[in-house]
Amino acid sequence: MTHMKYIAVFLSLTVLFGSSVELICKIQENFKFNGLYQKGDIMLGGLFIVNFKTIISRFHWPQTMAFAIEEINRNPNLLPNITLGYRLYDNCNNLPSGLRATTSLISGDDETVTDLSCKGLPPVIAIVGDPMSSHSIAMSRILSLYRVPMVSYYASCSCLSNRKEYPSFFRTIPSDNFQVKAMIEIIKHYRWTWIGAIAIDDDYGQYAIKTFNEEVKKFGCISFSETIPKVNEKLKVIQIVKTIKQSTAKVIVVFSSESGLPSLIKEIVNQNVTGRQWIASETWSTSAVFAVKENFHSFGGTIGIAIRSGEIPGLKPFLLQVHPNSDPNNSLLNLFWEKMFGCKLQENINQNNETSALYIKQCTGQENLKDTQTAYSEIASFRAAYNIYKLLHYLKRVNFINHLGERVSFNENGEPPALYDIVNWQPAEDGSVKIPESECSKSCQPGTRKATKKGQPICCFDCIPCAEGEISNQTDAIECIRCLPEFWSNRDRSQCVLKEIEFLSYDDDMGITLTATACFGACLSLGVLSVFLHYRNTPVVKANNSELSFLLLVSLTLCFLCALCFIGEPTYVTCMLRHVVFGVSFALCISCILVKTIVVIIAFKATLPGNNLMKWFGVAQQRGTVFILAFIQALICLMWLTTAPPFPTKNIKYQNSKVIFECDLGSVTGFSCLLGYIGLLAVICFMIAFLARNLPDNFNEAKFITFSMLIFCAVWITFIPAYISSPGKHTVAVEIFAILASSFGVLIAIFAPKCYIILIKPELNTKKALMNRGAPDKYSIRS
Repeated sequence: MTHMKYIAVFLSLTVLFGSSVELICKIQENFKFNGLYQKGDIMLGGLFIVNFKTIISRFHWPQTMAFAIEEINRNPNLLPNITLGYRLYDNCNNLPSGLRATTSLISGDDETVTDLSCKGLPPVIAIVGDPMSSHSIAMSRILSLYRVPMVSYYASCSCLSNRKEYPSFFRTIPSDNFQVKAMIEIIKHYRWTWIGAIAIDDDYGQYAIKTFNEEVKKFGCISFSETIPKVNEKLKVIQIVKTIKQSTAKVIVVFSSESGLPSLIKEIVNQNVTGRQWIASETWSTSAVFAVKENFHSFGGTIGIAIRSGEIPGLKPFLLQVHPNSDPNNSLLNLFWEKMFGCKLQENINQNNETSALYIKQCTGQENLKDTQTAYSEIASFRAAYNIYKLLHYLKRVNFINHLGERVSFNENGEPPALYDIVNWQPAEDGSVKIPESECSKSCQPGTRKATKKGQPICCFDCIPCAEGEISNQTDAIECIRCLPEFWSNRDRSQCVLKEIEFLSYDDDMGITLTATACFGACLSLGVLSVFLHYRNTPVVKANNSELSFLLLVSLTLCFLCALCFIGEPTYVTCMLRHVVFGVSFALCISCILVKTIVVIIAFKATLPGNNLMKWFGVAQQRGTVFILAFIQALICLMWLTTAPPFPTKNIKYQNSKVIFECDLGSVTGFSCLLGYIGLLAVICFMIAFLARNLPDNFNEAKFITFSMLIFCAVWITFIPAYISSPGKHTVAVEIFAILASSFGVLIAIFAPKCYIILIKPELNTKKALMNRGAPDKYSIRS
């Protein structure tokens, strides 16, 4: 920075002393500017927008500077023996006039200046102004060459913070970078993420909107960014309003001077654009446009950033005491007076008699500013004027605390501390207030994730529900998180919860039903057993091999009861017990039926002459056969339990949302051998019984056995696909159902006809009646 200062000083000296001594400095033209003038030892320049259209509302700007200089001159402690003077010009609100006024201020008003004057100090040592950023950029580049300070009270473009390009530029208004940050804080506070932006087509608007868009994109999106033309183009304004209406953005930020907005505001009001939250930059946030009743329907509730205002003691009396008679040569004061009171001063009538006829009245000099109510005397809203007043004190000291308790100073970029007022335009009547929402898409709630819409900004997205087993536990999640294996998503997909553990318990309806059925079957078997024991000496019981019948009923009871081992929470004991009890019980049951079938056939064959088969298959052999056949099944179970026994396990793969608590078979081969052996016995029994189906009626036991085995085989053949396809606890339920169905099939098919005769038709339960059904003298029945 120090090197840059040396370079800048060198360039300034080169410009000032590089001309030949013989040359004469000349102004290109002699211009006439409306302005205020006061002589002094040290002259200060000023540039203001106080033309014929704006002089009533802005004449207090140059007057405030004059007031501040007068205060300094009256204070003997500030600049002893030195009087400040001023030359304050109207820049006519256009750049060419502003540049001419600038060159006039630094070179003097004379048409020709001697070479000596060219080498000396310029007529003003510093210039206050220009209020417009675009003008200040051009003027500062000229003034920097001569090291003439320029202190602007309203040019806020962030580009002017560049000390390399504008080393002699200072200002009493913060850079737009700070204004943008203030707007961003407001937008973040209300959680607006979908913003429209509009800016005037000049340096102030374009630099500000560029910075604003960059900041918004850090947390939100820009719906549209439009530019207001400097020249009033109705088609462009209509197109901007159309964009506003089509956009879903409810918050619109506007960077524009007050003079650039009338056509846009008019079109917005004409098209009845409502429901938008406007955020105004400091140049128009306190504009009178909000006070117009017709505009308030569209612009009511506007939030604005305003430069800090403050009270200036003694300013109002100073403003009200001005009079053209006190300084008739100050043309700007004369213009103000004529505009304020709608009259014409005498000296101006004398200068142009033709124009005087256009005026209704002549100024009398008796007009009084105290009788007027205009923006000129409303010092409470003097925000720019307050900056003008402060900057004169900056020239006295660069770091001090003013009368409002504010520290004022220049930073390294020639800027003051950033202080703003937030204004909000609301009607006077009390009423409910609803904060508007401005989002392209509503925030995605926990349980969903954001999916950007194709071809849209990142703020425009769909909220996709997380898949089952996945969650998102924060707002606007980018992706869903998969739960751990033993966890599952809740209904809202916002939290992982432990999976429900499912098994067939005694508490659920299915478990209760199966338990009751199994107990009923066991009780029924015991009931039949008690009937057979009670009537064990009757022909029906004795004719059907009573000992095997008793053993068969006991095994059937065990078959019914083994179903209970499949119900309840699996444990190592129950997992091993259920299949062992099931396998041995059914092997014993089918073995009894098989032996009974063999006994029926042998008993029939034994009645034939010369046949002694019954001798070789007596009671002892029958018992041995049943024991051996059941023992084989017990060996299969023992080998299964010693090699790969069943064990309880939590299956998390079968059903995503549940943990299936089940018994793992351990060895599929062992379970297959167990079922295969039972199936083998049942098939052999079925085939033998089927072959014996045509025996005489008194031996129709074979028919009942055939029918029972047919039911048994049908149930277990159906069981296999049902077992494989049933999920969770239903797998166990299917196996229990097969156990109960086959057990009931055997019990009913074999013993129901006998119980019918014993209990319902006792007259048939005699040897005579039994023998009469067949050939009574040919057959002998052994018990």
